[in-house]
Amino acid sequence: MSFLDNVKAEARKVKKNIVLPESMDPRVVEAAAKILQDNLANVILIGKQEEIQAQAPDWDVSGATFVDPASYEGLDDFADTFYEMRKKKGMTPEAARETMLEPTPFGVMMVKKDLADGLVAGAVGSTADTLRPALQILRTKEGTNLVSSFFLMVVPDCPYGDNGTFLFSDCGLVENPDAAQLAEIAVSSASSFRALTGTEPKVALLSYSSFGSAKSELTEKVVEATKLAKEKAPDLTLDGELQADAAIIPAIGKSKAPKSKVQGDANCLIFPDLNAGNIAYKLVERLGKAEAYGPMLQGIAKPVNDLSRGCSADDIVGVVALTVLQCTQN
Repeated sequence: MSFLDNVKAEARKVKKNIVLPESMDPRVVEAAAKILQDNLANVILIGKQEEIQAQAPDWDVSGATFVDPASYEGLDDFADTFYEMRKKKGMTPEAARETMLEPTPFGVMMVKKDLADGLVAGAVGSTADTLRPALQILRTKEGTNLVSSFFLMVVPDCPYGDNGTFLFSDCGLVENPDAAQLAEIAVSSASSFRALTGTEPKVALLSYSSFGSAKSELTEKVVEATKLAKEKAPDLTLDGELQADAAIIPAIGKSKAPKSKVQGDANCLIFPDLNAGNIAYKLVERLGKAEAYGPMLQGIAKPVNDLSRGCSADDIVGVVALTVLQCTQN
């Protein structure tokens, strides 16, 4: 059974309510039909049923819940809530109502009001279109000050990590985290890995140095981040700064960093900046023929995930299944 098959099997057990706000896109309609057919989640589509179904007539989404913001009886409550949250930022009641008529903010407010468990968007809109309402309405998770992203990488025929499964972070969002932000990314990534794989995370903060083999401003950031992460989550198996080979290959880990808690068994790899993370995941995906699931978001109070605008319907299905498992963290 593949990694994604396992994720889908776990998703069926909990079957959460997931909003797909971009329901006028045929890919989203096709994905919704497949999710319903595979019993992965209860799907909420934003808009009028007949208009949504017309986008992909060959795909049956009659089992979804359809919510049209314009006729929704709770629209005034949604608008009032949004106005109260944003009035100090200059929000007016009129602008709040207009915002709540937009599918993605409306869907995020459904998650806020516990009418849904999570949301997946981005097939049509930009990352900012998904992230902005998520941060405005849901804000960050308690105990977390930063939203970051990660990829789950599944490398075929790989003895390292969790049978070839790794979490890479941050590869898509936080460009140049300082030490405190890097520590936040490490701790959030551990929680994400545990929730999505059911395996205990072993976290390595990566550098071009292992335990002081080189010293510079770049390595010191990772050293400080490791210290802060250990203070924030003392029970985690977490260490740094570590070179990539010392992080994932036990023999090299024992040689280069014999006192490390990770001992070359890392399954969560934390990159020092977005350059390193993005380059690494693309190389592993293309040269190692890995499956790359993401970018997934972490650090938001409730699960919201962003899609690539080039995504396929099957990509949406996979992200929804992963989002369902993220819901179990909350």
